[in-house]
Amino acid sequence: MTQAIAPRARTLVLLFLAAVAALLVGAGPAAAHAALTGSDPAQGTVVDTAPTQVSLTFSEKVATTDGSLRVLDPKGKRVDTGKPANVSGTTYAVQLHAGLPDGTYTVTYQVVSEDSHPVSGAYTFSIGAPSRTSVPVSGQEVGGGVVGGLYGFGRYLSYAGYIVLVGGAAFVLACWPRGTSVRAVQRLVVSGWLALTAATLSLLLLRGSYTGSGKVADIFDLDLLGDVLQTKTGAALVSRLLLLAAAALFIAVLFGAYDKRDDEEKRDLTFGLAIGGAVVAAGLAASWAMAEHASTGLQPGIAMPVDVLHLFAVATWLGGLATLLVALYRAPADQPVEASAVRRFSTVAFGSVVALVATGTYQSWRQLGSWSAFTDTRYGQLLLVKIGLVALLVGVASISRRWTGRLAGTGAPGSRATVAAGVGAGVGAGTTASAGSGGAGKDPGSGTGTGTGTGTEQSKKQGAGKQGAARAGAGRGSGEKPGDAATGAVGSERAAQLARQRAAEDTARQKRLRDADPHRFGLRRSVLAEAGVAVVLLAVTTALTSTEPGRTEQDAKAATAASSSSSSSGTGSSSGALTLDMPFDAGGTNGKGVVSVDLDPARAGGNEMHVYVTRPNGRAFDVPEVKVALTLESKSIGPLPVAPDHITTGHWSASGVQIPMAGEWKIAVTVRTSDIDQVTVSKNAQIG
Repeated sequence: MTQAIAPRARTLVLLFLAAVAALLVGAGPAAAHAALTGSDPAQGTVVDTAPTQVSLTFSEKVATTDGSLRVLDPKGKRVDTGKPANVSGTTYAVQLHAGLPDGTYTVTYQVVSEDSHPVSGAYTFSIGAPSRTSVPVSGQEVGGGVVGGLYGFGRYLSYAGYIVLVGGAAFVLACWPRGTSVRAVQRLVVSGWLALTAATLSLLLLRGSYTGSGKVADIFDLDLLGDVLQTKTGAALVSRLLLLAAAALFIAVLFGAYDKRDDEEKRDLTFGLAIGGAVVAAGLAASWAMAEHASTGLQPGIAMPVDVLHLFAVATWLGGLATLLVALYRAPADQPVEASAVRRFSTVAFGSVVALVATGTYQSWRQLGSWSAFTDTRYGQLLLVKIGLVALLVGVASISRRWTGRLAGTGAPGSRATVAAGVGAGVGAGTTASAGSGGAGKDPGSGTGTGTGTGTEQSKKQGAGKQGAARAGAGRGSGEKPGDAATGAVGSERAAQLARQRAAEDTARQKRLRDADPHRFGLRRSVLAEAGVAVVLLAVTTALTSTEPGRTEQDAKAATAASSSSSSSGTGSSSGALTLDMPFDAGGTNGKGVVSVDLDPARAGGNEMHVYVTRPNGRAFDVPEVKVALTLESKSIGPLPVAPDHITTGHWSASGVQIPMAGEWKIAVTVRTSDIDQVTVSKNAQIG
């Protein structure tokens, strides 16, 4: 039977790995969950005198270290004094050395958001006048590379382990108490515990490098591990390990003392064991809620219990589904999963889906905040994919429910009594000729089981006779004939060969019995399809938990726009400066973003122009080409072309841009994002 199931198991494992690989390759570095919403000096500004400090404001509180906020001069030398300080709320500042010369300075930051994800980025500002800088701004993102991939896989494995552990235990307690004696089910639940434990230990080791240097060599740095243990995420992982020790005790009782009780005693123990298991399962789920999305942002006091309930509902549904799949394929013929157990699981799964929809609706509102975020943010797009997969899973589950209804009929194929009778009939039909002759003299209506038993006994006697003869041949003294020992060895080998053949026949017979039941066969296929969709759904969910929430992304955009508007009014920077922000969408990959044009002093005569290209979340990125054209339509002047020079990532600059006269000028920017994708956006502005 094991050999027959192996191809299907391999297929499911390959699907699992393919889904993980697709998401890990496509995800890239971890998305920032705390967005930079403001800075002083602001991005791209030119200040007259050197500031005494640089401050950054984020959308939520962040964790910082000595190197979290650095300021580099044009030659790449640090000019800050050390560890940043939290000056107010979500604003962090680092002091600068006195007497800084003119030029363009680069600010880099690498912090950890309150929901445990690393955040990094960079921008430039200038003192006196812009200059060239040797500091590369690209490559500042953290959470990628080999360490990022391993960390992402560890998170997936931890979710999968939790689902299998909790869902498997819930299935046997609530739906199929007899399943505690099925070895395949025991192995599945224990595998879930092992996977969750191994993943948790791996995440602890990887955490320091993941949020820091990203180097593989730092994985086993004990100093970094000590720092991790002082963080909220480290405390959550340690708590999870302690709860896993309690979970190990629960598993030992479930498959030990509980399994040895009869059905009546099991009913008395089930309630207490279920309460204890639910407490451990809720504690494990809370280890995610206390350190990730639910622990920060809007209504954390409500969001954390909802997150625990959501994860518990997912585990009960998908973990129970995995256990049912194993039971349908791997349970022995004399211990089949009963139709009543499948019906009970159908009810439990329906309740889990209802809880899942209710908690998921709240989480979606909390993380998105608007309908537009469904399509305008990566979080919303992934959420749409998840909703589609859940709908597909529910559709396949409805097919399984119909097969379950067909199993429920009295005497229907697949009931326990029918399967037991089928085993007897199948053995009678599949015995050897000598076994069949044992029942040949019986009345046809007297019961196949009797003939089967007689024939089987004859087979056993014949086999015993052969084995006895072989032993006798082997036991005669060596003085009788030289070939007697060899003959005995041949007889023993022949007896072992016959035993293996009979075992193979029994295995094939059991498979034929299962496949001959059309209702159970249909249920197995539909449950296998459910499990395949569930594997992909879990991968999408894991990617979703490491993606910046749509509400945070949109709030950061609004804050950036407000900051730019303030800058354009001339407050906080050199007088007369003008800033224009223009969203663009050129189509294709990386086709969306915002282009900002800074013009200083924004009056007739010579001007300094800076052009910045950022993603919708405010992060700077490069495009192949940026061109600017100025037109004064009221005087039919222009377009006057400007070709700015590339300075650093997402930053272009042009000196001595001549504005002939004051008026309302149209400033058009052409952004080319690929060889074939480009777009021109424009705004009117009063200059002079």
